Amino acid sequence: MAELSTVLEEGPVRLEPLDEHHIEPLRAACAEDREVWDIYPVSMLGEHFDKAMEIFHRTDNWVRFAVINTENDMLVGMSNYINPDLATKVTEIGGTYIAPSVRGSGFNDVMKKLMIDHAFACGFTRIEFRVDTRNKRSMAAVLKLGAKHEGTLRKNRITWTGFIRDTAVFGLLQEEWANR
Repeated sequence: MAELSTVLEEGPVRLEPLDEHHIEPLRAACAEDREVWDIYPVSMLGEHFDKAMEIFHRTDNWVRFAVINTENDMLVGMSNYINPDLATKVTEIGGTYIAPSVRGSGFNDVMKKLMIDHAFACGFTRIEFRVDTRNKRSMAAVLKLGAKHEGTLRKNRITWTGFIRDTAVFGLLQEEWANR
């Protein structure tokens, strides 16, 4: 999905297509919050980072972004369009991590709004978010964007720790976004 892979920027947020020069700064950003990885499907800490990046590089149905804080030009995370499908006009936004330094500042809202606006401008009509039900902060953030909780997939994914998680599925339709 070449049209999805572009630089997006507003205020303190710049999303850049993930490239080799982002890898080491991403490793450092991921190490800033050791506890959060317990509720992620994969770990990007220490020896797990390279394996996770290998898996990401083998997956060709993701559009990956490095997340940059323009106030200090520091890489502070990542986010992705997952399985974008123009035939169904559906994509997921996920695989998101942002460092503690920008959490709670409105940074995530700006980042997600950039991605949502861009996906709808590229012809998508539905955006999905899939969140581990233990991740209350992420579920609250998705609801704040106007997405609707459409259900929970029970025990549908085994995480890197061996935990079998429940996944809350949220949907956001283009007309809902336009009418907010």
